[in-house]
Amino acid sequence: MSQTIASAPAPANSRSRVMFASLVGTTIEFYDFYVYATAAVLVFPYLFFPPGNERVALLASFAIFGAAMIARPLGAVFFGHLGDKIGRKTTLIYALLTMGIATFLIGLLPTYHAIGWLAPLLLVIMRLAQGFAIGGEWSGAALVATENAPVGKRALFGTFPQLGAPLGFIIANGLFLIVAAALPSDNPSRPSDAFLDWGWRIPFLFSAVMVIIGLWIRLNLVESTAFSKAVSTGKVVKLPLGEVIRRNWRELILGTFYMLATYVLFYLMTTFSLSYGRAPIEPAADQLGGLGYSYNNFVLMLIFGVVFFGIFTLLSGLLADRLGRRKTLILVTLGIILFGLLWVPLLSAGFVGVMLWLVLGFSLMGMTFGPMGALLPELFPTNVRYTGSGISYNVSSILGAAVAPFIAVWLWGIGDGSPFLVGIYLACMAVLTLLALIIGKETRDVDINH
Repeated sequence: MSQTIASAPAPANSRSRVMFASLVGTTIEFYDFYVYATAAVLVFPYLFFPPGNERVALLASFAIFGAAMIARPLGAVFFGHLGDKIGRKTTLIYALLTMGIATFLIGLLPTYHAIGWLAPLLLVIMRLAQGFAIGGEWSGAALVATENAPVGKRALFGTFPQLGAPLGFIIANGLFLIVAAALPSDNPSRPSDAFLDWGWRIPFLFSAVMVIIGLWIRLNLVESTAFSKAVSTGKVVKLPLGEVIRRNWRELILGTFYMLATYVLFYLMTTFSLSYGRAPIEPAADQLGGLGYSYNNFVLMLIFGVVFFGIFTLLSGLLADRLGRRKTLILVTLGIILFGLLWVPLLSAGFVGVMLWLVLGFSLMGMTFGPMGALLPELFPTNVRYTGSGISYNVSSILGAAVAPFIAVWLWGIGDGSPFLVGIYLACMAVLTLLALIIGKETRDVDINH
């Protein structure tokens, strides 16, 4: 393999192919992830756990949701090893297949009423497979984008895999919304019986179609010049994990904390917000108070907010190429801290306040998420870049996303239905990210082919 590459330079991917391949793959992966996130709030508390206490069932559903985050670093190590040894293209295909199969199988699972405790056990296994797969997906897609980017536009190209998050959210929730509208419920806080019987399975089964499209696109990719150069010059290492821990441990730690505020904000805005938005204004004894919106109405509000997520993801790439990654993210992180302190005033201001909260939260999400597609890969040399960027990105998922929904529900309960403490939690996590950014260095001018 190394002799073939050494004798003939690897063909370059066109700019449109790079953009499309990195965008489509992560869109499918995030679609699969959001389908589960939506079902974790809307369906699984009713179907996969013993009836009787809605709060306990919701917490259990979020616990399984967080279990995937535990598997993500393992996926990052496994797929990172493959990506740094055999190449980005083949590894990305394996990751996409793993995610697609797990999501499809969730759509076929029997419920607690049919097989008892075996149902949540199978759900955990499939959820772990999802997390394992996405642990290898993001870093590979980010490398495809950044290692093939033109000079001076690496952050902009790095935003294309990041755009998969808002697009995947819109497609997943849009499909759930269509199914819910076709199977309407008389109770705004609970789906209809038909939806709970079979309607919820449609978005999971539909993932098979999207995976086929993604595979076709990724099979047409060729390896990046950076990886081909590493192979031809004998720079590929036998154990990328050991190499990156030994030589780049500082970058692993910094990269993990760079992502912390991003992850917490990400899952508060997409998962916790759906629970809080749909919770009744006057709750029953086993419920927490919230905004009292119907599922359909609040998802439409979320989708509107996510449009700003996508817009500001693109804008952040342009800004990070112009100002630098570090300066851009320091400014955005200061904005996240302020946003966390404003939750109660915004959410207490009626429909306009809630919409402003969603728009501000998702705009900040785009501004912090966009530059990460370039920043994390730039921290590591080519021969350990897949492993290093993947570990940082996914270890942060444990510190942030794995516990964020669970902690948010707990703080929501302590506050007797007020989201004040949840906003303070976000602000505190953003302070940790701010400290890491202050300690770190600018990476805009790093040679990506080194």
